[in-house]
Amino acid sequence: MSEMPTPNPLARIRHDVQSMHAYAVQDSTGMLKLDAMENPHRLSPALQAELGRRLGAIAINRYPGARIDDLKHALHQYAAPPAGWSLMLGNGSDELISLLALACDVPGASILAPVPGFVMYAMSAQLQGLAFHGVPLTADFQLDEAAMLAAIAAHQPALLYLAYPNNPTGTLWDQAVIERLIAAQGTAGGLVVMDEAYQPFAVRSWIDSVRAAPQRHAHVLIMRTLSKFGLAGARIGYLLGDATLVTEIDKLRPPYNVSVLNAECALFAIEHADVFAAQAADIRAQRERLIEALRQLPGVTTYPSQANMLLVRVPDARKTFDGMKARQVLIKNVSALHPLLANCLRLTVGNADQNTRMLTALQESL
Repeated sequence: MSEMPTPNPLARIRHDVQSMHAYAVQDSTGMLKLDAMENPHRLSPALQAELGRRLGAIAINRYPGARIDDLKHALHQYAAPPAGWSLMLGNGSDELISLLALACDVPGASILAPVPGFVMYAMSAQLQGLAFHGVPLTADFQLDEAAMLAAIAAHQPALLYLAYPNNPTGTLWDQAVIERLIAAQGTAGGLVVMDEAYQPFAVRSWIDSVRAAPQRHAHVLIMRTLSKFGLAGARIGYLLGDATLVTEIDKLRPPYNVSVLNAECALFAIEHADVFAAQAADIRAQRERLIEALRQLPGVTTYPSQANMLLVRVPDARKTFDGMKARQVLIKNVSALHPLLANCLRLTVGNADQNTRMLTALQESL
C-alpha cells in the first residue's frame, strides 16, 4: 500500500505572496546609518530621563484606553484641520495605507500614484487584490499633469496618492497642478490621499489649502507620521479627513493598534514640539549645506529636495554604493526601483558630523 503524499503547507499561502519580495531592511551593524530618512538627533539626557519616568509609570497590564484619546486630541490640535474633520491613528502610516486599500476594495477598484514613489502604495494594492496604476513622473521628477489626468479619466481610481514631498525624490510638486488633479479625482468620485510623511522639512503643507477651501477637499485625506518628526521607533501615523470618511475607515482599524508606550512617546513629543522643531530646522539647514557641497562634485547631479533626503545621480550607482558601504556609510541604492532612477542614490540628511563623513565617503567612492 503506497503512502499518501504529505501535503505541502505552503500550498495554503497565496501564490502571488510567495512570488513577492519582502520589504528589505538593510543590515546597518557597524554602519553610519543614512539609508532610512531617520532623524539623527537624540533627546537630551534630561528629556530621556523624563520620558523614562513617564513610560515606567504606565499601566502596561491594561489595554490602551483613554490615553489614546488624549493623543488623538493632541494631534488634532497640533495639525489644526478645519471644522468637521477628525483623526484616526495607525501603527505608522504603513498600517493606514493597508487599511485604506482594505476600505476601498470593491470590484473593479484601483489605486493610482505617480512613480517612482513610496513602494507601499503598490504593495498595499497587490496584497488587497486591487489594480495599481503607476504614472511616470517627468525626467526632472515633476508630475506629468496630462498623463495623470488621462489616467484618472481612464481608470477612475478609488485612491489617488500624492506624496507631498515625494519619496524617494524629495520633490514638492506644483501646487496648481495638484489642485487640478484633486478636482479631477473628485469629479471621478474617488479619494485623494496627501501623504505628508516629510512635512516637518517642507516649506508648505497641504493642510493650508484645505483650511482655505474645505468644501473642495471633502474627498481629500491627509496622512502623516511621527517617524520623520523624530519617533521612527515609536510607530505612530495619523489620518485626517472629513469625519464622515474617517469614521468609515476607522471601522477597519484593529481595536488596540497603538500601544500605550508608543502613545505616551507621541504625547511627550507633542508636548516638546519646540525641541523637535529645532531638530527639523537643523536638518533643513544641513540639507542646504549638503546640496551646496554635492553640486561641487564632478559627475554628480543633485535634485532639489523639500524632505530630509537627497536624490543624487552618479556615474555608477553600484560602484559608489559599494564604496561607501566599505567605508561604513550606509545609504540607499534606488537605481533599480524605476527606470527614471537609473544610477540614483538616496542620501538621508544627518547631523553636521555625519554629513561630513558621508560626503567624504561619497567623494572617495565615485
